[in-house]
Amino acid sequence: MTQEQVLEILKLGHNVYLTGPPGSGKTFLLNKYISYLKKKNAKVAVTASTGIAATHLDGITIHSWSGLGIKEKLTEEDINKLLKRHYLKKRFQTTNVLIIDEVSMLHPFQFDFINRICQAFKGNLMPFGGIQVVCSGDFFQLPPVEKGNIETEFVTASHSWQNMALRICYLQEQHRHSDPELSTILNDIRNNSFNERSRQLLSRGYKDTLLTIHTPTKLYTHNIDVDAINNLKLDEISGKKFIYQMHSDGNLKLVEILKKSCLAPEKLSLKKGALVMFVKNNFDKGYINGTMGKVISFDDDSRPIVKTFVNKNIVVTPTNWIIREDDVIKASISQIPLRLAWAITVHKSQGMTLDAAEIDLSKSFVKGMGYVALSRMRSLAGIKLMGINDLALKVDERILDLDKELMEASQRLAADLERLSPREKSKKQREFLKIVAPKDKQGKRGKKSRRFGSVGEEIKMLVAQKLSIKDMAEHRGVKEDTIMSHLEKLIAHREALDLEYLRLPSDRFEKIRDAFEECGDWRLTPVREVLGEDFSYNELKLARLFLNER
Repeated sequence: MTQEQVLEILKLGHNVYLTGPPGSGKTFLLNKYISYLKKKNAKVAVTASTGIAATHLDGITIHSWSGLGIKEKLTEEDINKLLKRHYLKKRFQTTNVLIIDEVSMLHPFQFDFINRICQAFKGNLMPFGGIQVVCSGDFFQLPPVEKGNIETEFVTASHSWQNMALRICYLQEQHRHSDPELSTILNDIRNNSFNERSRQLLSRGYKDTLLTIHTPTKLYTHNIDVDAINNLKLDEISGKKFIYQMHSDGNLKLVEILKKSCLAPEKLSLKKGALVMFVKNNFDKGYINGTMGKVISFDDDSRPIVKTFVNKNIVVTPTNWIIREDDVIKASISQIPLRLAWAITVHKSQGMTLDAAEIDLSKSFVKGMGYVALSRMRSLAGIKLMGINDLALKVDERILDLDKELMEASQRLAADLERLSPREKSKKQREFLKIVAPKDKQGKRGKKSRRFGSVGEEIKMLVAQKLSIKDMAEHRGVKEDTIMSHLEKLIAHREALDLEYLRLPSDRFEKIRDAFEECGDWRLTPVREVLGEDFSYNELKLARLFLNER
C-alpha cells in the first residue's frame, strides 16, 4: 500500500494499524496525518509505547497520557480514582483521535487497560470510547519486555485489538535502503528464510576496514559497552572541553520523561575532533536523526561546528523536544541535538538512519536484534560486522504467520479503497471531519488564541474548571508561586478570568486591602510586616490579584 492510499483511509475515520518494514515511512506518514488534523482544528492525542518513539512525534508515552502508568492490574477502584483527576477528564473530553506509535511493544493487558480507561472517561462502551485509534508499529522490531519466564504475548492477543475493526495498512515502499543486497538480507531475516546465499552476502560485512574516511559508529547490545567506549574516546582527545547543560520547562514529571526519552544527554561534553551523531531531524539545516559528523571547531558563542560525512558544515544550535497536547506545550527540554557517537546501543538506534557502523551482535539476547541493527543501515558497504550469534538472525515464528495475515488484509483494503468512488470517499471524509473537528456557531473551525502562548491558554483552561491554586500547580508540576505569577500576567493583560471562586473571606480580604493602601505600593514584604505572620504570602498574592483586577 502507498502512503497516499493510507492517508485517504485515515481521513475516513477508521481505526487503523499502520505497519511496514523500517524505512517505509511510518513516522513520516503519522506526522503528515497529525498535521492535517491540527490544521482542521481536530483534537488529536499523540502518544507512543516508548519515550524515544514519542519524541519523534512531539508526543507523550501512552502510559502517561492515559493515566495508566506502570500498573499491571486495573481495578474499578483504580478507574474511579482516575475519573476524579480533573486534568485527565479535560484531556479525554478534548480527544477525538488517538495516535499510538510502536504499539507492537505494548503488552495485550496494557492495550486492554487503555481501552477501559478511554471507555470510562468517554462514557461510551464502543472500543476506546469511540475515539479513532491509529496504531503504528512493526512486529519484527524489538518485542515487549518479557515478564519473568513467561513467553511474551503480542498486542494482537488483546480483546480490544480483536473488537475495534482495525483496518490494516501495510506500507511496502522503501525510503532508506538503496542497496539490493542489504534488502535481500533483511527480507530473508524477515521471512525467516536466512540461507546460504544471504549468509554469504552478510559475510561481506566481516571486513578489515570500512571504505570510509570517517570513523564509523559502533553498535552494541548493552549500555555498559557503549558508555565505556564513548567516555574513553573523548578522554583521549586533548584540548578544551565544552559542556552543554540541558534546560527544561513545564510539568516536572513530564520533563523527566522527556529527559529519559531524548537521545541527547542531559550533560553533553564535546571537544574538537569528537565523533558525534545528530539525534533529531532538521531537514532545513541538513541533518536527520542519525546523521554522523565530527566537531571541527566552536564559534564565538561556543556553539559546536560539525562537519558531516557528506562534507557539510553545520553550526549546531540548541533545539527543543516537547510534549504537546491540544497544541498546548506541557513540557519542553532544550539541548544541542548531538550525542557522542563512537558507540550506541541497538535499542537506541531504532528510528535512526546510519551510513556506516561497526556492529557487534555477539551478545544479542532477544530475537530481532540483528534485524533492528542491520535495518538502520543504508547499504551493506557501510557495515562492518564485529560478531553475531544465531539468536540475532532469528525472528519469532509467530510473527511470520501474523505478518502474512497483515499483508493480505492490507491488500484487500487497498482493493476496497479503489472501489470507492471519489465522490463517496470525499463525502465520508467530510462526515468524519465534522465529528472530530466540529464547527463553531459562525460555521468556522476557529483557531485558539495565541496571544499569551500555550502556558497562558492552559492556565485559562484550568481556571475555567475552577481548580484551586494548589491543584493547578500540581497539574502543571510547578510551584504555587508560579501559578500566581501566570494569573497576574493574565490579569495585567485584561484577560477575562472568573476568579470569584478563589476570593478570600471578606474580613481577611479587607484587612489585606487596607494594608496595601497603607504601604502605598504592591510589594508583599511591607504588607506582611503590617499584618503579621497570620497572613501567608500566597494569601497576599491572591488578594493582590483581585485588587489588580479592579
